[in-house]
Amino acid sequence: MYVETATLQKLGGRVFRLDGRELSEPAALFAVFARELGFPGYFGHNWDALVECLHDRHDTADQVVLIEHADGLLGADFLGVFVSVLCQAAWRANLQLDADGVQDPDWTAFALHFVFVLDDTLPADFGEAVAGGMDVEVSQGEGRLAVTLSREDWPEG
Repeated sequence: MYVETATLQKLGGRVFRLDGRELSEPAALFAVFARELGFPGYFGHNWDALVECLHDRHDTADQVVLIEHADGLLGADFLGVFVSVLCQAAWRANLQLDADGVQDPDWTAFALHFVFVLDDTLPADFGEAVAGGMDVEVSQGEGRLAVTLSREDWPEG
C-alpha cells in the first residue's frame, strides 16, 4: 500500500495520513479532517458538510486519505455512517458530480480514495462492522476490503 501512495505522490497526487485513534467521536473526527485536509472555515462539522468538503476538492490532484490505526473505530457506533459518507464523497469526486448529484462538466473529476489501515483487526471483522452502514456493500479479496455504495445509490444508466 505504501508503494502505491509513493507512486501517487510521484505523479503529483496527494496523500493525507490521519490517525484513527484521534477519530473516536464524530466531533473529533470532523476536527481532524478539517485540520489535516485544510477544509475552509465554513465547514459545518457534520456528516453532510464532510461529504461536501471532501468532494469540493475538485481543483486538486488525485488523492488518498490513509486512516492509520483504524482498529479503534471498530466499536464506534458511527462507523457505518462514516464509511458511507466517505463512499459518497469519493463517488461524487470520481464522477465529477455537484452537490445535487448532477454531473458538472466544468469540474474535473479526480480520484479520491480512503484506506483504513488495520493494526490487529482482521479485514473480515472490520468489514462486518462497516456493513452495518445504511447504503454500502462490502466485498473482500486478497486481504483487502472494498466498500462501495449499494446499487440503488448509483445513478441510472
